[in-house]
Amino acid sequence: MTDLAALTAAATESDPRAGLRAVRALGRLLEHLERTQVDRARAAGWSWQEIAEVLEVSKQAVHKKHARRR
Repeated sequence: MTDLAALTAAATESDPRAGLRAVRALGRLLEHLERTQVDRARAAGWSWQEIAEVLEVSKQAVHKKHARRR
């Protein structure tokens, strides 16, 4: 599943198998988008605190999750 509309529809399916697969795919997409935007923010000079505030998490949480990838 790659089409966002199809994933959204599948996530609300009455079939739990289809719904759970869609939820997992959406989760992977969300993680990818977060990594991309954190990388862009860091490249633009944002601090970990600024990123954390936008994501509504602690500075420590965002740093722990993303700093080791660099």
